[in-house]
Amino acid sequence: MRPTGIWFQSYAGEASVLQTRRSRLWLGLLGLGLLALPLTAGPWLLGEMTHLFITLIAVYGLFVTVGMAGQINIAQSAFVGVGAFAAAKFAGLGLPFWLVVPAAAVVTGLVSVVFALPAARVRGFYLALTTLAAQIIFPIVILALPMSWLGGLVGMPVPAPDLFGLNLATPTGFYYLAFVFAALAVWTGFNLPRSRFGRALRAVHDNDTAAGVLGIPVTRIKIEAFFAGALYAGVAGAILAYFLQFVTVSSFTLFTSVWYLGMLIVGGIHTPLGPILGVVFVTLVQESLHTAANTFMQSGAFMGGGAVFALSSVVLALCILIALIFEPRGLAHLWHTAVTGFRLWPFPRN
Repeated sequence: MRPTGIWFQSYAGEASVLQTRRSRLWLGLLGLGLLALPLTAGPWLLGEMTHLFITLIAVYGLFVTVGMAGQINIAQSAFVGVGAFAAAKFAGLGLPFWLVVPAAAVVTGLVSVVFALPAARVRGFYLALTTLAAQIIFPIVILALPMSWLGGLVGMPVPAPDLFGLNLATPTGFYYLAFVFAALAVWTGFNLPRSRFGRALRAVHDNDTAAGVLGIPVTRIKIEAFFAGALYAGVAGAILAYFLQFVTVSSFTLFTSVWYLGMLIVGGIHTPLGPILGVVFVTLVQESLHTAANTFMQSGAFMGGGAVFALSSVVLALCILIALIFEPRGLAHLWHTAVTGFRLWPFPRN
């Protein structure tokens, strides 16, 4: 529902993501604020924002696979790990940064196809088990390979990123690096549902039998959904490898995959705005709980550090559960409701 005074003279104008001058102005101000953040923020905040951007890229991959195509994926952390190890290997061979990131993304997409082939024949609970197998197999394969290949249990160092002679191995450099790729992920996430491929994903998500009758190659679309989602994960893994400067299998666990999926569900699984709201909300809650846990430990409490941080994880899970109970459509629905009410005020919405 739009307020009086907003009209369009072309279909392209009505189909655009930012339909009003006010929305474009707010987006421009947000972009300028994020670009200017390193001028005032310290290394800790820049590091947290860099990690948030990397997480956002990975969650957008889940949005493509789960939100648009309806294919449950509990192995996104493993695919991020594949991208990280691929980037570490390619960087160790001397490839430049601008080649390492796309190469790691393609390798991750090809690995996802191996698990997408059987996943394309099943659905529901069995699909979840198939992707869970990918998450479990990932560390087993890394540890079973010769240490000279991917580092085994020790892991692999990652050289500092260098872009045409510009050193990016600084808090500000990593921030801008992650910001650029996160902006690309957001842009593709908002435009993909309006493309031909995005409409095919939606059709398979709604009813794959009806989609097949309409001539959509259902099996191929499901495999492509996993491949596209893994491309995001590969980019996130490559940037994370450069950011951490060392990769090990312990950084890519099933627990992380569950949190990726939880962020998408909390934000809104069927809208491209969902990953942004979910990642920001869960990250803020996580950091608030960790800060409270640190304060609690420094006060000389009788509880150990492990118990305190385990309790903070339980509290975070309860917060997500409460959010899902009271708003199953995610924070994006609350956002759209608030924006609609603001546009129509003071007139009644119905």
